[in-house]
Amino acid sequence: MCGLVGIVGHANVNLELYDALTMLQHRGQDAAGIMTCHNGRIAQQKANGLVRDVFRSRHMQRLVGNVGIGHVRYPTAGSSGPALAQPFYVNSPYGIGLAHNGNLTNTAEVAEMLYKSDLRHVNTDSDTEVLLNVFAHELQKLGKLVPTADDIFEAIKNVHKRVRGGYSVVALVANYGLVAFRDPHGIRPLVYGQLKSEHGVSHMVASESVAFNVNGYELVRDVAPGEALFISDDGEFFAQQCAEETKLTPCIFEHVYFARPDSIMDGISVYKSRLRQGERLAAKIARERPDHDIHVVIPIPDSSRVAGQMVAQNLGVKFREGLVKNRYIGRTFIMPGQQQRRKSVRQKLNAIELEFTGKNVLLVDDSIVRGTTCQQIIQMARDAGANKVYFASASPAVKYPNVYGIDMPSANELIAHDRTEEEICKEIGADWLIYQELDDLYAASMDGNREISRFEDAVFTGDYITGDVDQAYLDSLDAARNDLNKSQQNIDSSDENAVIGLHNESDNSNFG
Repeated sequence: MCGLVGIVGHANVNLELYDALTMLQHRGQDAAGIMTCHNGRIAQQKANGLVRDVFRSRHMQRLVGNVGIGHVRYPTAGSSGPALAQPFYVNSPYGIGLAHNGNLTNTAEVAEMLYKSDLRHVNTDSDTEVLLNVFAHELQKLGKLVPTADDIFEAIKNVHKRVRGGYSVVALVANYGLVAFRDPHGIRPLVYGQLKSEHGVSHMVASESVAFNVNGYELVRDVAPGEALFISDDGEFFAQQCAEETKLTPCIFEHVYFARPDSIMDGISVYKSRLRQGERLAAKIARERPDHDIHVVIPIPDSSRVAGQMVAQNLGVKFREGLVKNRYIGRTFIMPGQQQRRKSVRQKLNAIELEFTGKNVLLVDDSIVRGTTCQQIIQMARDAGANKVYFASASPAVKYPNVYGIDMPSANELIAHDRTEEEICKEIGADWLIYQELDDLYAASMDGNREISRFEDAVFTGDYITGDVDQAYLDSLDAARNDLNKSQQNIDSSDENAVIGLHNESDNSNFG
């Protein structure tokens, strides 16, 4: 999962891009990057690390221009390393920088065609670089010295025809403006906002609406599935549907875990959806455990807090913050490597013993993926003196890999894969375990937008909506992206230098 932002303003947008990326930091902590354009010159800074670590005052001084894009990354497709930080850049045609959230499901096929038919070289194993080169090739085929909005939309139509998967994209075309588009299923989120001032209207697109608030932008609407936006350097706005068949099927795991609760996605308040998740989870507990002896509900911070509050309220038991989170440790779910995740859980959370001692505790989490975190937290609760430890998941059992941009590549790494609920309960060490029903999870989100009839839910059902994912694909993905392989990739890339990007000064800069 990654975070995107693109801005067309009336002055330098570097600080707005930086602020927006800090609001999207939860979507990726592996790397960050910003690219801007001024008088046809592109400047870039990108490297491994958090936003606050990647950018310094000296970088901001050269990231000038009223048009820019930014990205925060965590690794899904491809290995992890400085060369994989985004945005990516090609100089032909025009000079294009592109950043991407999601995952293409036909990367290998498209990369082969890029080489054999389009005569384009792809230098990394990133599907973002593939996507960039497809877009660049489709623009170049038009042969226009000065492309119009219609030309850009024509190129994006052809991109949709060539690539499959889940993707939201922002791109910067030097001298022309900002481009943004979303896959025909709308799997990955993308929103559009405006800031009106005495200078005119500034435009922003981002993965989540929280990126708007810090800069004073107002949410206008979501980018529709298959839709593309083009905003020229001088702020002229164009939008067009560029896909032949579309249906809004957004990823429901955004509402479960990834998105911030203060975001609005596809017309749905993430906060309210999590409230409803808690209500429905409490109703299931009351049905299946009517004689429960729960003394206290304790959420596993942070994304389960809202649901946990409603579980406690509806069950009529106390709600307590019994786990203190270390704010300086990243989200353990999105950390590469099982060993690193195990170590980080103890660094990330600490128990307040007085909330556990002698009590029957219900721990509430948003989901159970690999089981690493909940297993250790249950043990922490017992070590803190809990009498009994129950566990509730605000989402159904995660049984299948995700192929659209979430780091769940290997079925064997998922604790619920080929296990019964009783076996999972025993594995994590709980006294009893309860999962949210899929229908209830759907209802919790659909109550916010009745026009959505289906979500992308393959991690729960194994039903991949793009229709091109078979067992052979999943096997190849597993081989390329399981924890053992990713650990080796990280070792292989550990000695790379940070990618600094194109400077306007005469130094040893590069695009990596």
